[in-house]
Amino acid sequence: MKNGMCPEKSQKTVSLKEAAAWGKAELEKNDVEEASLDAWYLLEHVTGMSRAAYYAYPETGMTAKQEREYRDLIQRRGRHIPLQHLTGTQEFMGLEFQVNEHVLIPRQDTETLVEYALGHLKKGKVPGKEGKVKILDLCTGSGCILLSVLTFAREDLKKRNLPGTVEGVGADISEDALCVAEKNAKRLYPGAEFVKSDLFKNISGRYGMILSNPPYIPTEEIKSLQEEVRLHDPFIALDGKEDGLYFYRKIISDAPDFLEHGGILAFEIGYDQAEEVSRLFKSAGYTEITVKKDLAGLDRVVSGVLQ
Repeated sequence: MKNGMCPEKSQKTVSLKEAAAWGKAELEKNDVEEASLDAWYLLEHVTGMSRAAYYAYPETGMTAKQEREYRDLIQRRGRHIPLQHLTGTQEFMGLEFQVNEHVLIPRQDTETLVEYALGHLKKGKVPGKEGKVKILDLCTGSGCILLSVLTFAREDLKKRNLPGTVEGVGADISEDALCVAEKNAKRLYPGAEFVKSDLFKNISGRYGMILSNPPYIPTEEIKSLQEEVRLHDPFIALDGKEDGLYFYRKIISDAPDFLEHGGILAFEIGYDQAEEVSRLFKSAGYTEITVKKDLAGLDRVVSGVLQ
C-alpha cells in the first residue's frame, strides 16, 4: 500500500435501539420492576436524547464512552440500586431535585402534603405576623416538601399581586441530608434556611405551619420492603420505631411550643395510620383534625390546628 498505510477498520457502534433492547433484557433478567422504562431513562441520561428524537432516529450509534457508561449503569440498576441514585435526580411537583443515598427519594404520594399546605396558604388559613408566614419542615431530607411549598406559594402571591412573604426552615438530624437540601435550595429557592436538629432541639421561634414526613415504618416491617428501599434508602429516614408512631407522638407533643395561635401541624402518614395519628392529635387538644387522601384513594395526610 502507498506509504505503508492500511485503511482503518471501521468499528461497529451499538445503536440506541440495540442498547435499549439489551438494557431492558438485562433488567428483566434481574427482576427489576419497570425494566423497559428504567432502561430508557438510563439511555436518556447517558445520551441526552429525547424520546421523540429516539423514535425518529433509533439506529443512531452510541459513542464508545456512552456505551460503556450505559452498560455500567444497567448492571448497577440490575443490582437494585435505585434509578434515582444512578441519575442523581428525581422530579417532584414538576421540579427537579438532586438526590443520593443520604435522602429519601421524593415520591408522588408526598405531593399530597405539599398540595395540602399550598391550599391552606392560598386560602389565607395559615397565621403569620406583619404579612409574613413562616413554615417549618421537620425531617426535611432533600428539602422537596419545603422548597416546593415555598416555590409555588411565591408564584401564587406574585400571580395574584398580593403583598406578603412566605419563609421557611427545614430541619434534619443528618448533615449529609442537609447538604443535599442546601444544593436544591441554591437552585430552587435560595432564601430557604436549613438547620441541623433532632426534631425541635435546635429550633427557635414560632411558625404558622409545621409540616413533616417523618420516619413511620415499624422497625420489623422494614425487612419486608422492596430491596431498593430496604437496602438503599437511609434507615433513619424509614424507622418509625416499634409501632411506627414514635415521631408523630414526639412532634404532636412538642409542636405547641413552636406553633402560632391557630397554627397548623400536618403530616404525611402511612396508608393505615390515619386513625391512630388522628387520635394522637385529639388527645393533645388539637382541633379541626382532617385526613386527606392521595391520588390512589389512600389516607396520606393528617393535620390538626392548635387553638
